[in-house]
Amino acid sequence: MRKAFIAIAAFLVALTIMLGLTYPPLWWLFIFTGPIVILGIYDLTQPKHSIVRNYPVFGRLRYFMEDLRPKVYQYFVESDTNGTPYNRLNRSLIYQRAKLDNDTIPFGTQLNVYDNGYEWLSHSIAAISHHELNADPRVLVGGPDCKQPYSASIYNISAMSFGSLSQNAILALNGGAKLGNFAHNTGEGGISDYHRQPGGDLIWQIGTGYFGCRNADGTFNYDAYAERAKTDQVKMVEVKLSQGAKPGHGGMLPAKKVTPEVARIRLVPEGKDVLSPPAHSVFSTPIELLQFVKKLRDLSDGKPVGFKLCIGRRSEFYAICKAMIETKIYPDFITVDGGEGGTGAAPQEFSNSVGMPLREAVAFVYDVLVGFDLKKHIKIIASGKVATGFDLVKNIALGADMCNAARGMMFALGCIQALECNSNTCPTGVATQDPSLMKGLVVEDKRVRVKNFHNLTVASAVELLGAAGLREPNQLSRAYINRRLSPSVMQSYLESFPYIPAGSLLKTPYPVRFELGMALSTAESFAPTDYKVSAIDYAHANPYVDSIHEEGQ
Repeated sequence: MRKAFIAIAAFLVALTIMLGLTYPPLWWLFIFTGPIVILGIYDLTQPKHSIVRNYPVFGRLRYFMEDLRPKVYQYFVESDTNGTPYNRLNRSLIYQRAKLDNDTIPFGTQLNVYDNGYEWLSHSIAAISHHELNADPRVLVGGPDCKQPYSASIYNISAMSFGSLSQNAILALNGGAKLGNFAHNTGEGGISDYHRQPGGDLIWQIGTGYFGCRNADGTFNYDAYAERAKTDQVKMVEVKLSQGAKPGHGGMLPAKKVTPEVARIRLVPEGKDVLSPPAHSVFSTPIELLQFVKKLRDLSDGKPVGFKLCIGRRSEFYAICKAMIETKIYPDFITVDGGEGGTGAAPQEFSNSVGMPLREAVAFVYDVLVGFDLKKHIKIIASGKVATGFDLVKNIALGADMCNAARGMMFALGCIQALECNSNTCPTGVATQDPSLMKGLVVEDKRVRVKNFHNLTVASAVELLGAAGLREPNQLSRAYINRRLSPSVMQSYLESFPYIPAGSLLKTPYPVRFELGMALSTAESFAPTDYKVSAIDYAHANPYVDSIHEEGQ
């Protein structure tokens, strides 16, 4: 191809010269042939791209096709059920609800109900009409030390920072929260003007960078925190320990993105790289974490304060619970983020291979809190791929009190899953800081769509409750959700994730599958103890049996 290009280029140049000498106006043909020849010569000599070097000019079509591939695949190749991370069936449902279009489907389900992993709700012959049920179920968040409990919707906007999302996206999300009477998590980027302007309820998230409440050296600034936490719009405060997209991974905000506006919001130096460490500097042990939670609650005049985490090493969560028992300090809520990730751009290995998935994580956190008799003080928020009424019902059945969603809300804004969130080229103006792209997102229209999507998703969950013969979300249990494990094996969530007795981790003997976690954990450290783990310990930690003593009977 290299020789062929040289021959073609020589021919084009010679032909253009001959035509130009014959008829001078044809010299203008060099406007077309010249750039092609020059580009080809550059491709022949550049050292970085083998295909372009061997196939001058034509090899560049590869990059064009690679860029076009996701769009072509989404619109012409993938079926309604095989798209990822969200399939077209769910994306279409979100769009329809956001636009108040017809969201029913004809001719039966497109899902293969005999595939492994298919899930369904057990309905009741004594079903209840959803017209008789509370259309807006609420959850009161606030433990024994909370002076300003918050009545939250069962479905809220998960953490997405200004900077990751455009100012128009933040305005529309918070405007939708205001219209629909639900909460909007700020993400760890601080409380921006665009969060404040619409007036929707805020959950202020504080990450390891302490944006909005930090000193110049990156340490925590309690005065700045108190000033912002006491504002009426902030209803809850969330300390982010880790997130599902990249648990255990810090981040760097490059200097070019630290504009005067970002610097003012985040309390960072303008035009300099800003580090978000992988871990917090203000505490280093479970007891110190809870003391930090207490101090934040006191400085906010008693608003609900909790923390968010993606479950990793399970002994660390046991350690936090042991610290709660020892200090009698309880977070008002715990947000459980699924390891399946979210809107945050992250290294592939972290998105694909780090962190416990949401279903197992919610069940684990609920069971451990019950085992320590702590659940009565603490609300659980499930965060991760919650986009339908059934998603809400599933997570509440596992033990969550309420749910947060990020990507579902982005779809309501008009996101088309172009998978360009990390490139500043989002075609719908959602995840970009490009002013020309941002203009495509009309706040007045999209905030109504966010409200519509929220309201109809909650309404769908309420209808499912009625179908199961239940009146309140807290009546759901794991027995109501079923899952196919193989062509001939089905289990309810209750069989897959059996409950443990309240308080059973406060005294020995512990339920078998919790013994290892209890042995490896201490309130004084996140690090595991020096307990020597045996093969028998591992065997006992995995099966879902109530106790080793029952196993031996």
